[in-house]
Amino acid sequence: MKIRTLRARPAASLRASAQRLALVSLAVGSASSVLAQSAPGAGELLAQNLRSPSLAETVVAATRTPQPLTDLVADVSVVDRETIENSGVTGLADLLARLPGVEFSRNGGPGTTTGVFLRGAESRFTAVYIDGVRIDSQSTGGAPWESIPLGLIDRIEVLRGPAGAVYGSDAMGGVVQIFTKRGERGTAPYVGVGLGSHGTSKLEAGISGASGTWDYALGLSRENSKGFNARTVATQNPDRDGFRNTAGHARVGLQVDAVHRLEGTLMVNDTNSGYDNGLGKDDRSLHTMHALGLNWNAQWSSAYKTRLSITDSRDQYETRPSPYLTDTRLRGYYFQNEYRQGAHLVTAALERREDRLENKPIDAKRSQDALALGYGYNAEGHTVQLNLRHDSDSEFGGKSTGSASYGYAITPQWRATASVGTAFRAPTLYHRFSEYGVATLRPESSRNAEVALRYAQGSSTFSATLFRNRVSNLISFGGAGTCASSFGCYANTARAEYKGVTFAGSHRMGDVQLHGSIDLQRPRDLDTGKQLARRAKQHATVGADTRLGGWTVGAEVQASGRRFDTVANTNVLGGYALVNLYASTRIARNYTLIARIDNLTDKDYQLARTYATAGRVAYVGVKWAPQ
Repeated sequence: MKIRTLRARPAASLRASAQRLALVSLAVGSASSVLAQSAPGAGELLAQNLRSPSLAETVVAATRTPQPLTDLVADVSVVDRETIENSGVTGLADLLARLPGVEFSRNGGPGTTTGVFLRGAESRFTAVYIDGVRIDSQSTGGAPWESIPLGLIDRIEVLRGPAGAVYGSDAMGGVVQIFTKRGERGTAPYVGVGLGSHGTSKLEAGISGASGTWDYALGLSRENSKGFNARTVATQNPDRDGFRNTAGHARVGLQVDAVHRLEGTLMVNDTNSGYDNGLGKDDRSLHTMHALGLNWNAQWSSAYKTRLSITDSRDQYETRPSPYLTDTRLRGYYFQNEYRQGAHLVTAALERREDRLENKPIDAKRSQDALALGYGYNAEGHTVQLNLRHDSDSEFGGKSTGSASYGYAITPQWRATASVGTAFRAPTLYHRFSEYGVATLRPESSRNAEVALRYAQGSSTFSATLFRNRVSNLISFGGAGTCASSFGCYANTARAEYKGVTFAGSHRMGDVQLHGSIDLQRPRDLDTGKQLARRAKQHATVGADTRLGGWTVGAEVQASGRRFDTVANTNVLGGYALVNLYASTRIARNYTLIARIDNLTDKDYQLARTYATAGRVAYVGVKWAPQ
């Protein structure tokens, strides 16, 4: 899992540099919980196991094809735009950490290195897409979470559990699909401003619409914060480590005729944040990301349709004045075929991915070609999903993955599901070609099994999901070996197991909506038996919201158990509980006020050793959006 600040702070000595690079594989995590559901009219965020079976909303995260949420066997959560706005949170990780099975850690405040993992799996084991464009770092592995602008996101789908047979490399812990807004008929402008603690200010504006055969959506956001001193040790520079973030997105579509649709998407982000490098300097992290996609969808008949996508993404990270630069570029080609006949759906896809890393002296590239097949059946209370995929990597050869899932509606309210599957993660180009790299590293592989029981009737929902995911050939940093460094080398020497159970539910009592979730898990190193770094054995949430005098108001408690900062389990990160309050109301016809207080009790806690957290923070925002 990536810890980019460790990677980004080159040391004067080789040993210090190697130590930081060795820590790249450590996982980062903290408290996680379900995001509170809003009261009627305020939007909803619900896990798939909290959805009512009567709702026909479609999702794509499970199979890369649109499916009704109620038909899924996979464990999926959905976050809509209204929920994002009402939450008042600043970062994407803060939002995701309120979902079942999600933990995160951050080295300081917003804008600094952030890691997210699902069900205890390393950050590099989650495949992340923006409008279908894969984003990743080939230096540390995993998505640049701190560089994905939450203000420009319209919808998020989170798939918990491996999906290698659908997505190929990287989807060992799960998948996060992020979507920007798509224009609808008419014209819909918006402008939003907000102020918060630590000198935080936010400005966002955009417009979307559709006319004739064209639709469009454009958005810009700007956020600044003076921040706070991110380090808790006396030897660090005691300045405020602030950040500024500028982002934009565009999505343009053309319905050529009844059969063909063309679409282009673009998201760009530029972040400049401060950090302490241990030498008393005021260093800056410069992070640039873009995700560009071109799509052609064709509905050839009522039964057969295709999708062709060409995507390009970039993740560039640089530090100044301490010199460091790494640049990842991904190019993707995806051709999917879907044939639906009654209760049957057959899919076949060809995919090519090209990765390149420039990280002096590294200038390396590779490609992966894949064939993926899928079959789905849904009728008379039975749901079957089968997937098989073969990836051929230009460096290490072929890798096959498969999955099988089954769901059965015991009654109209109760549904049971079971699934098994395999997944893998190809070694990053840094793992293979840096001075600590070994060219013969093998892919990290996993085998997952899970069962779930779900209930939904009216406003009452409940789910229990039991899972076990075992990883072999886990890449870790070990002693000296065949690499160029005498300090140590990467090697396929570790094994890990992520197993646990997730309970989630919601229930309405009068005008009050209650919700909660708890994750009981055991993320451990199978060879040593020790708890994996920065992951808790328990994390949970409980909350309630209601409407009072035109306000939507709510409260939630997020809690996490004890974690260890190191793989040796020597440095303890204490457990904690945070109390958060939020409220929103319409103050005029086209104006909405949003307010939030996080960590009401000003709890002192750490998500990473020697890195401070913000303490009590408040945020107030106003948005203008003509109805």
